[in-house]
Amino acid sequence: MSPNTRSSRAETPIAFIQAMVSAYEARGMDPSGALKTAQIAPNLLRQANARVTALQMEWMSEAAMRELDDEALGWFRRRLPWGSYGMLVRASLTAPNLGVALARWCRHHNLLTDDIRLTLSTSNGKAHIELHEEHDLKDLREFCTVSVLRNALGVACWLTDSRIPLSATDLQFAPPRHADSYRVLFDGPVRFEAPHSQLSFDAGYLQLPIRRDEAALQRMLQRALLLTVRPYRRDRLLVEKVRQSLAEHPEHNRNADDLAAWLNLSPRTLHRQLKEEGASLQALKDAVRRDMASDLLLRSTRPIKQVAAEVGFQNEKSFMRAFKSWTGLTPDEFRSGR
Repeated sequence: MSPNTRSSRAETPIAFIQAMVSAYEARGMDPSGALKTAQIAPNLLRQANARVTALQMEWMSEAAMRELDDEALGWFRRRLPWGSYGMLVRASLTAPNLGVALARWCRHHNLLTDDIRLTLSTSNGKAHIELHEEHDLKDLREFCTVSVLRNALGVACWLTDSRIPLSATDLQFAPPRHADSYRVLFDGPVRFEAPHSQLSFDAGYLQLPIRRDEAALQRMLQRALLLTVRPYRRDRLLVEKVRQSLAEHPEHNRNADDLAAWLNLSPRTLHRQLKEEGASLQALKDAVRRDMASDLLLRSTRPIKQVAAEVGFQNEKSFMRAFKSWTGLTPDEFRSGR
C-alpha cells in the first residue's frame, strides 16, 4: 500500500466498488486488474461495512472506465465511451457564466442517455441540479445518482474555480446501511426518500463567470476524476459578495464589524473564511477602492479631496499615498494620463 493510500481516511463505501465489479461481471470481464491497481483486496468486497479511500476510489474508477470503455460504469443501457464527460465540459467552456454552462451541461448529458434526465432550476434564491430517473436503474441507482451529482458539482466548481457549498442534498432512494458516509460525500443536510434527487446551492453562484479555457481542460482531463473526489477550497461567491458590499457601501471600508454584520457573519468568521479562500479583507478593500477611485478620476472632474472621501478615506493625504502604492502614480498623474 502506498503512503498516500495509508494516510487517507477510508470513507468511501465498498458498495460503490461492488457496483463497479458488477459492471465487469455483466460484461463477462475480470475486475481483478482494476482491483489490484486500486490496491483493494478482493476479500474486502465481502465485507458489507468496509470502506476505501478517495484515492482508491479514483484509481478503481479510472481503471474500470478505461477497461469497460464506459464512463457511466454500467449505469445506463448504453455505454458512455471514454471521453464522453470531457466532451460535455468542453461544450460548456464558452458559456458566459455558470448558469448557462450548467444548463448546457445538463442538456447535453440528456443527449447521451435517456435513462436519467438532468435539469437546472431555481427557486427561492436556490439553484437545483435535478436528477430524474426515467428508466429503472435497479441496484445501480445509488451509485449512479451519487456519481452523476458529484460530477456535476465538481464540474461547476472547476469551471468557476470556486468551492460551491451545498445547502441541501435530496436523494430519491432509502438510506443505505452506509448512510453515515454521506456526511463526507455531500456537505450540508442530506435527505433520503425524496420525490427526486437534487443538489441545492445559493443561486448567486450561477452568475459567476467561467474561468477555464481549453488548455486548462486538457490539464484537468489528465485526472478528470479529481472533480468528484477532491473538494474545492476557494469560495469566489464570498469574495464577490464582499466586493459588492464594499463597492455599494464604502462606509464599510472603515469598519470590519459593520461589513461582517451586513453579510450576516461575525468579524472573526469573515476573516477566517476569506483566509481559507486565499483572500484578505484588506486586499479586497484596496482593490475595490482602487477601482472606484480610478473610475472617478477618469470619468469625472471632482476634486481629489472629494474622490478620497467617496472611496472611504478620511483625508486627502492618506488617499494620495494609498493610490500611488496601488498604481505607481499620483491621482493627478493618473488623471492626466502620465
